[in-house]
Amino acid sequence: MKNNVSYSQNKKEFRLFVTESFSSLIKLKEEDNQTSFNKLVLKILPEIRKYVNQRLNTAIKKGHFSKKKYKADDFIDQLFIILYDNIEEVENEENFYFWLFKKTNELLEDTIVEEEFNDIFFENIDDYSRPEWDEMQEKFSTDGDGDLLMIEELDDFSYNHNDYSLNHVFVEDNEKGLIEDLDKELSDDHINEHIELVLHNMPSEMRIVFYLYTNQKLKIEEIAAVQKKSINEVKKLLSDAKKVLQRSLFNRYSSN
Repeated sequence: MKNNVSYSQNKKEFRLFVTESFSSLIKLKEEDNQTSFNKLVLKILPEIRKYVNQRLNTAIKKGHFSKKKYKADDFIDQLFIILYDNIEEVENEENFYFWLFKKTNELLEDTIVEEEFNDIFFENIDDYSRPEWDEMQEKFSTDGDGDLLMIEELDDFSYNHNDYSLNHVFVEDNEKGLIEDLDKELSDDHINEHIELVLHNMPSEMRIVFYLYTNQKLKIEEIAAVQKKSINEVKKLLSDAKKVLQRSLFNRYSSN
């Protein structure tokens, strides 16, 4: 299994860097130094870009628009302007990281109206055979024309590197045995690919909550602010996402 401790630590370090950049950005804004402001923003945008590309990839694969219609830079360029014009909205440096995601989410929601999730997929999730799962996985790895979806097509090698693991799905002590069994059978890539497949078919609200919680390490309260939902709604969405993923992994692999 991938070393999730180091992965989480890197996320925490990056968030700390973003948080500590806030006071410098405020000072540069007060000095009307937009050039230096933008240079610093460039250093804090990698995770934001990753989130944008994740949302774009989902919308493309759902057929909402073509691969060439939008690029991450279309949204990042707008974000530079929004940050410079509105950074005073942030109450303190601790709120800056999730505020970035909130503004990015608003930008994306103005453009992306994702299709309804696949009801049939969820109605039959307990009944798919392993060959059916494998077939779905293969289709998920291709675009609408049957070609393999290449990372370069979204101009960002990080967009599909979500590093999902079993520890993101199974959190209770009584689930450790199942984690060990699955971990023996599956490679890190297989685990990540399966979770990506199931997330792709989830309702967008559930998928986004799971992504922000696991990948971006946002707190429940912060996700609630980003998604404009109550804390209890976010908790339920996250719990439901994990339950669906648990069922899918159990049904696909436990009896094989």
